[in-house]
Amino acid sequence: MPPFKSASLLLLLLISDTSFAQDTLPAPTYPPEVKEITYPCPHDQSQQAALFWTPPLQKDRKFPLLVALHTWSGDYRQAGGEVKYAEWCLQQGWIFIHPNFRGPNLSPEAMGSDLMINDIRAAVEWARRSAPVDESRIYAIGVSGGGHATQLLAGRTPEIWAGISSWCGISDIATWHTETTAAGRTNYAKHIEMALGGSPDDTDTTIAEASHRSPLTWLENASSVPLDLCHGIRDGRDGSVPFTHSLNAWNTVVPESARLSPEVIAGFYETLTPPASEAAGLIDPLFGIHVPLFRKTHGNTRVTIFQGGHEIIHNAALNWLAAQKKGQPVNWNPPKIGEVKSTEADRESGR
Repeated sequence: MPPFKSASLLLLLLISDTSFAQDTLPAPTYPPEVKEITYPCPHDQSQQAALFWTPPLQKDRKFPLLVALHTWSGDYRQAGGEVKYAEWCLQQGWIFIHPNFRGPNLSPEAMGSDLMINDIRAAVEWARRSAPVDESRIYAIGVSGGGHATQLLAGRTPEIWAGISSWCGISDIATWHTETTAAGRTNYAKHIEMALGGSPDDTDTTIAEASHRSPLTWLENASSVPLDLCHGIRDGRDGSVPFTHSLNAWNTVVPESARLSPEVIAGFYETLTPPASEAAGLIDPLFGIHVPLFRKTHGNTRVTIFQGGHEIIHNAALNWLAAQKKGQPVNWNPPKIGEVKSTEADRESGR
């Protein structure tokens, strides 16, 4: 049995500003050690829900914190591939928190709002008060809507993170509204309209709100945080978010000299033929059969287009995060220190 397989009940009982909802436990697929809690959000005096686990207390020992983010239509109890984040934390002895951040992205309070960002910031602050967090190893991870959230965090709260792993994220709300409408995925377009109070091009207010809630507005602030942008090449065809969103996110973080031209991005998406990149002949063991087809790295930022669709490769994401630490250069070639078993359904939980 891994050394951190049981939770620290003593620590949980000592937390004074938290409510544990023992009568509404997580979905049964989560490890039973993971508990449902609420934490205070000072910005609107609310109590917000999350799933939480911490390793048993050990004298003078601090632990990495993984902030795991649900997908576009999910919430904090989402139990698909998100369970793999919890399994990794129990296996590796990391603190795990899975906040609600206002639930599915179909209300004004959700979908990249200031409230949502502040909820995640408050979750980190609560975890710091409630468990022995290693301040040099605080990580965020998410796919799809969680990828959208991770990109926003990279741009709006870069000072927090030792590493951010973002998969198949939506980087531009207005563009995605147009794309999903054209593709017949009207449910996502309607979610956006519900959150904005109308179509992104309806009024000055909805235009401004769509921009404010889009990572592209903020990612120029993200060059200081290790940021790994990953996207499957089939996404946008088999999946709901074209991989151009990650390429455009890359362009916003890196200097002009490292950017891809709009023509190159459009041609790549149209033909599915990667332009020249660092991925030529590359085999990345952490990606397994989902081999990188296109890869660029500049400073603290990397973008990878891999053989796959709208999905996250958990072992690539989590092993990469494990190698990152504040105050040290980004490790782009991390060793494999652990593994979680995932199915195709787990990897595509953001579909």
